[in-house]
Amino acid sequence: MRVGIIFIGVALAALLTAGCSTQPRATATTPPVVSGNHARVAALYRQHQLWQGTPYLLGGSSRDGIDCSAFVQRTYSTLFDYSVPRTTEAQQRLGTAVPRRQLLPGDLVFFRTGDKVRHVGIYVERGRFLHASTSRGVMLSELNNPYWQRHYIQARRVLK
Repeated sequence: MRVGIIFIGVALAALLTAGCSTQPRATATTPPVVSGNHARVAALYRQHQLWQGTPYLLGGSSRDGIDCSAFVQRTYSTLFDYSVPRTTEAQQRLGTAVPRRQLLPGDLVFFRTGDKVRHVGIYVERGRFLHASTSRGVMLSELNNPYWQRHYIQARRVLK
């Protein structure tokens, strides 16, 4: 009986370690720093998958709830190893202005959704941007959507 228990323990240990890899895996807490347009696009889509549906929470900065500027701040920090300020207003002063027709992956896109309310997202590609929406949480949206077209202010290039 004792030999059977030892055998089961050894077999279980072998099964558990068989899936281990010698290659380190990227995780949500240790993503690679990416550069180049194709790598940025892929990283931004991965970020979308990780955060999709996280609810919007004004002042929030976690997966329990996050606002648009905190989402930009966390994304820039984890994906691009680049520190940006916490507020949309401060983020709007970063980098250089970019015409909408010249947007590149990683550019920040800004919207005025009320008198003083501002919104920020990160351009991905083909007219899509990633952001924390007040109504649907973290999601991809289309710049050509009439709502976003009406409220668009500007874009800023922060990354080289």
